[in-house]
Amino acid sequence: QVQLVESGGGLVQAGGSLRLSCAASGSISSNNVMGWYRQAPGEERELVADITSSGSTNYADSVKGRFTISRDNAKNMVYLQMNSLKAEDTAVYYCKLGGYTRTWPPRSYAYWGQGTQVTVSS
Repeated sequence: QVQLVESGGGLVQAGGSLRLSCAASGSISSNNVMGWYRQAPGEERELVADITSSGSTNYADSVKGRFTISRDNAKNMVYLQMNSLKAEDTAVYYCKLGGYTRTWPPRSYAYWGQGTQVTVSS
């Protein structure tokens, strides 16, 4: 069982910055992917960025150069530093932890945070 608790969302002006944090607790595998997704009203949930336990990152094209994902494996935390925010970044941001069980055959799993609102005003 894994629990994810997010923090850091809020209201910010266009061009500003926010830092989102997500703390994971429970039975966490050392080999996993943690990431941030977002969902605007009426839109599908989309990947913003993710990061493996070894530090490999992946970003949506829309946030490259503006957002930075990082993690602290010792603390089981993942962060999203958001700079140069735009109105189109407004969404609910969700933390995700995913991976595969150490069984055969392996089974995928995913845990989600509750979501935190990010609103960018212009």
